[in-house]
Amino acid sequence: MFNLESVRVALNNLGRRKLRSFLTMLGMIFGVSAVISMLSIGAGAEDESLRTIASFGIRNIIINAKDFKTEELKQIRIDSLGLNMRDVEAIEAVLRPKPRVSAKRILKTWQVVSEKGRSDSRVLGVSSTYPEINNLRLLQGSFFLPFDNEGENQVCVLGITAKQKLFGFGDAVGQKVKINDQWFSVVGVLADATTGSKQEFEGVKIQNPNNDIYIPIYTCLKKFDVDELENQLNEVDVQVPEGADLKTQSASITSLLATMHRYIDDYSLVVPEKLLEQNQREQQIFDIVMGAIASISLLVGGIGIMNIMLASVLERTSEIGLRRAIGARKRDIRLQFIAEAVALSLVGGLIGIGLGWGIAKLVAAFSGWSTIITIESVTLSFGVSTMVGLVFGIYPAVQASNLDPIECLRYE
Repeated sequence: MFNLESVRVALNNLGRRKLRSFLTMLGMIFGVSAVISMLSIGAGAEDESLRTIASFGIRNIIINAKDFKTEELKQIRIDSLGLNMRDVEAIEAVLRPKPRVSAKRILKTWQVVSEKGRSDSRVLGVSSTYPEINNLRLLQGSFFLPFDNEGENQVCVLGITAKQKLFGFGDAVGQKVKINDQWFSVVGVLADATTGSKQEFEGVKIQNPNNDIYIPIYTCLKKFDVDELENQLNEVDVQVPEGADLKTQSASITSLLATMHRYIDDYSLVVPEKLLEQNQREQQIFDIVMGAIASISLLVGGIGIMNIMLASVLERTSEIGLRRAIGARKRDIRLQFIAEAVALSLVGGLIGIGLGWGIAKLVAAFSGWSTIITIESVTLSFGVSTMVGLVFGIYPAVQASNLDPIECLRYE
C-alpha cells in the first residue's frame, strides 16, 4: 500500500509544480528528439544508398573509359585502342564462371524526333543483356534481342520520359523515331526507373534511364561514325554470377584489361558492392558522431533532473519527516523520488519522440532528404531516457531516504 501511495504522492507533487516539471523535462525532450531525428536521417540515407546501389547492380563491375585531352589521346592511341568491343569479347571468353556482359556507347546526337514530337534524350548503343544487368523493367513491348544486335537492325527501346516527349501518352511500340539521319522502329518502352534523388554516389555519377533511348550496340557502331581517337565504348558492365567471388573476378578483369591495353591507364573499375561498404562505413561514423552529440543532451537532461530532485529533497524535508513518522519506510521514500525522476523522463521521452518525428518530417519536406523513423530508434531513445531518469534519480532518492525523521520534523 505504501508503495502505491509513494507513486501517487510523486505524481501529485509533479502535477502541483507543472512549470518546473516541464522545464526539468526540456533536456530529455531535446535529447530524445535529437536521437530520433538523427537516426531517422541516417536510416533514410542508408535506404537511399541501397536503392542507388540496386540501380548499379550489387553484383556488377562497371568499367568506364577515361576522358583525356586530344594531345594526350594521340599519345595513348599509339599503345592502346581504348575501351572497345575486343575487351567485351575477351571478358566473355576468359572469365569463369562466364559473366553476363554489356557494352555501352553514348551516341552524339543532333536530333531525336518523331512525327509527333522532339526530344533531348540521351541515345545509348547497348547489348541485348543491358536490361538484365541494370535491373530495367519493360512497360510495353520487349527489349531488342541478340539477333537484332548481330543483324545491326534499326530498332530502339524508349525510356518512359523519352516516350512521353516523342509520342505523348499514346502507344509508341511500332512507331518510328529519327536519330540524327537514321530511322528506328520502337520495339519497347521501359517502366519508370527510380534511382533516388542522388546525382552522384561515392564519386560515381548516376544517370536516370527514364530519358534514355537504347539501340543495338553493333547498329550504333555501324550506322554512326566513330572518331579514331575516341573510345569505341564509354562503358562495359559485367554482372558476376551468384557464387562467384566478386573480388577475384574484379582482379581477373583488371589483369586482363591491363594486358589488352598494354598497361595504359585509360579506364577505371567501379565495384558497387565496395562503394556500398564504403558508404556504410561512413554512415556508421555519422551515426556514432550524431548519436554522441544527441546523447550529450540526454546527459544534460539527466543532470537537470538530479539537480531539481536534490532541490526538491531540501524543500520537502518536513514532508519526508512526516511520512516517516506515520510509518513510511526508507524504501517508500526512495520509491517516491525515483518515481518522480522516472516520470519526468518518461513524459519527456514521449514528448521528445513526437518532436523528433516532427523534425524528421520537416527535414524531409524542406531539404528533400529521405528520412525513416524506425522502431529501433524510438525504442532506443525512449529506453535510454528512462534509464537516465532512473540513474540520475537514485542519488537524490537515497539522500531523501537517509534523512533522520526527527531532524526532518524540526526542519524549517
